[in-house]
Amino acid sequence: MAFIKFENVSVEYPIYSAGSMSLRNTLVKVGTGGVVQRGTNNIITVKALDNVSFSIQDGDRVGLVGHNGAGKSTLLRTMAGIYSVTQGTAATEGKISTIFDLGAGLNTELSGYENIVRMGMFFGASKNTAESFVPDIEEFTQLGDFLKMPVHTYSAGMMTRLSFGVATAVKPDILLIDEVLGAGDAEFQQRAKVRMENLIDSAKIMVLASHSDDIISHYCNKVMKFEHGRLVSPGSPKSMEI
Repeated sequence: MAFIKFENVSVEYPIYSAGSMSLRNTLVKVGTGGVVQRGTNNIITVKALDNVSFSIQDGDRVGLVGHNGAGKSTLLRTMAGIYSVTQGTAATEGKISTIFDLGAGLNTELSGYENIVRMGMFFGASKNTAESFVPDIEEFTQLGDFLKMPVHTYSAGMMTRLSFGVATAVKPDILLIDEVLGAGDAEFQQRAKVRMENLIDSAKIMVLASHSDDIISHYCNKVMKFEHGRLVSPGSPKSMEI
């Protein structure tokens, strides 16, 4: 059984470069949408998540909605264990895979094949399992002999194909997605859509942040709305049907 449970979770981080700026100017410069405040030693801090509580269970397909800086990306990264909780408790059960910034984990000096194994292991697969992804990614990316070449020789589109192929090769219990469903050219988008839908169907839980109402409606059966780091939709995810 997979689950995600947050109880009164807050996430804060300091803006050290803002020490000499007025609070008003800092708020404009940061532009996060979170709560900007002065902490100890007059350090400016941003409360990106503010006292957030919810529970997500098997079968939930949750869409995160809200303005830029509302806390959606911070929430996903906290679920993934990338960001630490400042207050409250965050608990997850199940293997987690993320589709965030495509290409962020690529080593451009390595070949495509080497990056498949390297990134597969980064996503939690063993070396043998990551190596087993190769035939599937060869077929999906259609990069041919370019997979033998250093990634710095790739175009941006080729990097997208490789990154997306690896990110969607791992079959997790919990799938976290941050605004990447429209990547690539039209032909690639169609194949990527089929691949993504198969991945979503195989996951026990999916959480997706998007500004697209169509994407949220298509992929999600629950909605959580955020404003300035707070969960403003009432009740648990199960009460927030689209």
